[in-house]
Amino acid sequence: MATIASTALTGSGSRVVSETTCGASDTFAFTSGDILLLKNDTAGALTPNIVGDGATTVGVPGVGSVDVSGGYDVPSIASGVVIAIPLTSIGKYLTGTITMTGADACVAQLLTV
Repeated sequence: MATIASTALTGSGSRVVSETTCGASDTFAFTSGDILLLKNDTAGALTPNIVGDGATTVGVPGVGSVDVSGGYDVPSIASGVVIAIPLTSIGKYLTGTITMTGADACVAQLLTV
């Protein structure tokens, strides 16, 4: 289990972006505005799942209670493709300690803005 390191993008100028090669299960901390980049360097497609251990149900106007405890299933990432996930857009899934599974051998970059 690896912890995905974040790179702060605050301030001016350039910086080196931290990369983490993912294992079977990885963790990271979430701050509003963060962006998670996932690059699939494997030979096949990957379908990661991201969930916080405190994710339960959330109220959605016009819908009612929605269960988010199963986590966010990232759409399939083809070999060689990089995707970006604005984490605030899936923030309801990220309550508590966050774990990502299903991304074994992909390269992750966590950008804090």
